[in-house]
Amino acid sequence: MNTLTKVLLGSTVGALLGVSGFWLLSDVNENGTTATEGERQPLYWVAPMDAEYRRDKPGKSPMGMDLVPVYEEGSGKDEPGTVKISPVVVNNLGVRTARVDSGRLQPEVRTVGYVQYSENRLVHVNPRVEGWIEKLYVEAVGDPVKKGEPLYTLYSPTLVNAQEELLMALKRDNSVAVGAAVDQLLALNLPQNEIDRVRETRRINQHITFAAPQSGVLENLSVREGMFIKPGTNMMSIGQLEHIWVIGEVFERQANLVSEGDPVRMRLDYLPGREWLGQVDYLYPSLNAETRTAQVRVHFHNPDGFLKPGMFAQMVIETEAGAETLLIPREALIRTGSQARVVLALGEGRFRSVVVEVGRVGERQVEILAGLNEGERLVTSAQFLIDSESSKTADLERMTPRPDQSEQASVEEDIEPSSTWVSARVLSLMPDHRMATLEHEPIPDWDWPAMTMDFMVEEGVSMEDLEPGMRLHVQIVKDSGGDYRLSQVHIPGEGSTGDTESSEMDHSQHEGGGQGSMPEQSEKGHDEMSMPDHDSMSQDAMEHDHHDKEEHRHD
Repeated sequence: MNTLTKVLLGSTVGALLGVSGFWLLSDVNENGTTATEGERQPLYWVAPMDAEYRRDKPGKSPMGMDLVPVYEEGSGKDEPGTVKISPVVVNNLGVRTARVDSGRLQPEVRTVGYVQYSENRLVHVNPRVEGWIEKLYVEAVGDPVKKGEPLYTLYSPTLVNAQEELLMALKRDNSVAVGAAVDQLLALNLPQNEIDRVRETRRINQHITFAAPQSGVLENLSVREGMFIKPGTNMMSIGQLEHIWVIGEVFERQANLVSEGDPVRMRLDYLPGREWLGQVDYLYPSLNAETRTAQVRVHFHNPDGFLKPGMFAQMVIETEAGAETLLIPREALIRTGSQARVVLALGEGRFRSVVVEVGRVGERQVEILAGLNEGERLVTSAQFLIDSESSKTADLERMTPRPDQSEQASVEEDIEPSSTWVSARVLSLMPDHRMATLEHEPIPDWDWPAMTMDFMVEEGVSMEDLEPGMRLHVQIVKDSGGDYRLSQVHIPGEGSTGDTESSEMDHSQHEGGGQGSMPEQSEKGHDEMSMPDHDSMSQDAMEHDHHDKEEHRHD
């Protein structure tokens, strides 16, 4: 065998051994594909739209969708509210994400407006003298008028008398009287051309014609021919169409976004494709109490007359850009009645709902003041379904106590004493039910304040020795069920009432202070609770007093 043959034979044997080792270290799944030793194996397969439909192998769901594999959870513990979704389900739900970026938000306020006459160019025609309208040259509201054209002819005795005074002054050639007469006619709103005609012709005109003070259209007409008018009568109003106001309604929460000088774009439904450009001219200082909106005034030039008072307009106010902050797409925000949330995409099919603090809201973006970091990714579609599952998962995990909390709770229960002594006063007794109502002092061992409670009295305590109003020391015991019972009673001046002998209780009292021990009465400092001293009644007197109490009770 030559060298070449040996080399070929060695290569063939090595390849066969490698293939055999691969098959020994690998497994073949049901689809015929191999899985290496380190690959995770699915626990079961579940329907994407029905978590209760489970199978032990791949297949189709009742709706015809491919079953999704479910793997064993890793050892890492995610934060409460984190949910994991298979990539197949993520694809079926159409989950899309967007990045949290920083920038300056320039929100646009979209609102409606109403076209009206410019009030600072609206002229009201009112007479200064009384008289009768002989002729009316305008007929109805909306009629066009031009400056200098006649509006109405008036017969007024007051104007006739004022003209006669002017003629008398002219005949006397008294310049002072002439000047006074002319001033009076001007004050009565007689046109200057009529005054000049009287001075030239030396004749009185009984029918005076008044002309339009400006060009425009009649906005109001409240008189007719032959009517008698007085000073102050609102005869008519003339408005201009070349300059128009549009009053916009802005929601209360958006009022602080709008400022004077902000650019405004306006469109009208009756003229699509046409856009008017203007700017905010004035912000009204008060809100409409009924609609809870603030009014803004916008001035528009209207040389062609397309804008007509009473029209309904759609306005877009471009507000000033704010400070740089975090921005997210508006569709990623989930608003509830009490908070705002977003769904974070954590990667590897993990999602979690978090609470955020929202600033200004624009047409496409929202300011985030707290709760997110730049660069994080948010879910912008199907987030409501994920948010619901995340909130449910977080609530369940919060309801489940952690091991360290359970251990801490058990330690605290062990530390808390199961019995204690306290001074109390008997308020009422129910011997048939073996129940007593006590007004006890504070119990520091249990963090109890002074209060009134009902206690069950154990069989070892004699109810006959207790009376309403009696002050005594009692031992309160907390049983395994969490109930508090009266186990021993010590009446000052007498032995204890209970299972424990008086000597044992006194011994525990003088030992001073362990669990279940009665505190020394000298430390209490209450005279009515102190033990009898050498000045107190003798034992015979105490027995006699006790006998009197028993007779009084029977009576």
